[in-house]
Amino acid sequence: MQQKVRMGMVGGGEGAFIGAVHRIAANIDGQIDLVCGAFSSDENRSVSSGQALFLPKQRCYASYQTMFAQEAKLPAEQRMQFVAIVTPNHLHFPIAKMAIEHGFHVLSDKPATLNLTEATSLKNVIEQHNCLYGLTHTYTGYPMIKHAQYLVASQALGNIRKVIVEYNQGWLANKNNEGSKQASWRLNKAQSGISCCMGDIGVHAANLTEYVTGLQITELCADLNTVVDNRELDDDGTVLLRFNNGGKGVLMASQIATGEENNLTLKVYGDRASIEWAQMEPNSLWLRNHNEPAQLLRAGVGELSPRAQQALRTPAGHPEGYLEAFANIYCNFAQQICAFEQGQPASNALFDVPGINEAIRGMAFIENTVAASQSATKWHTFQMDNVNETN
Repeated sequence: MQQKVRMGMVGGGEGAFIGAVHRIAANIDGQIDLVCGAFSSDENRSVSSGQALFLPKQRCYASYQTMFAQEAKLPAEQRMQFVAIVTPNHLHFPIAKMAIEHGFHVLSDKPATLNLTEATSLKNVIEQHNCLYGLTHTYTGYPMIKHAQYLVASQALGNIRKVIVEYNQGWLANKNNEGSKQASWRLNKAQSGISCCMGDIGVHAANLTEYVTGLQITELCADLNTVVDNRELDDDGTVLLRFNNGGKGVLMASQIATGEENNLTLKVYGDRASIEWAQMEPNSLWLRNHNEPAQLLRAGVGELSPRAQQALRTPAGHPEGYLEAFANIYCNFAQQICAFEQGQPASNALFDVPGINEAIRGMAFIENTVAASQSATKWHTFQMDNVNETN
């Protein structure tokens, strides 16, 4: 009898925001069961968090180290198959590494690690232990983003000339939220890494750009800012981009854009047509051909590309949003695991999930951007290693 894929979780206990989002997303399609967790470094909080989720006490662990060791001893049909990592950034690498070394697949929150060195090391660990790894770049899960990717790949836009991607938030516009759990670790270099704004949301914008266009950033020029006084890390930034096809781009990310909520927008301009998408109206995709009326493409209306169709759940006019996009990442990762464990291909071409290569490019983007901003040199080659030494 076919069983659900069994998931464990590290982090995401009482008072955590993103842990609940992960659990909802994992549950939407009914393919995944949460069976265990180390929800907090405090044993009592971990147990109470797990029991609030109806887990047995013995599978609510005091630490992720204990969880991996104990779960690995359980019969194959009972133990977790993968772990979702929903902790601050500095814990992503040690947790992922230990999970993989114990034979568990990993689905991690982004960015993948604290720095690029850890990300490249993690790839080696994955290859040595033959485990699956996924990264929750959630915005790639939207149906109309998948259709946008299809339009670019099918040459409907022609040669890509210009990309403008913006990700604006206002929640850190002043000091009021600095004491919150969500803000405190993101503004702490030891926990967040070398960037707040670019590490938290700029990396999403960069990933979305490369995902939709199929291009790679080859050079950049960056200006990062710490707008609010006495912050250790950036809260705003602008990055000029050059791509491997000769196209140009602008990436703007800000967490001090007063009044903004979660305003991620993407515009891609080709020599035949352009597209425009906004995360706050995710079921719509504008397609504009030269000297023709603009077309508004809508999720669920007409026949979309195969990946977009697969990502849809509801009829036209029934909005699908962030949770459903998140769920598409989980659903596809669960299908990867099932295929992998049956000895079948588990490639990203079949089950679309950002993986370790996207994770490494994300960390490289963060480090290249910070290094470029600190340099007096205008343009910097996008380096995949030794960023701080070469810039």
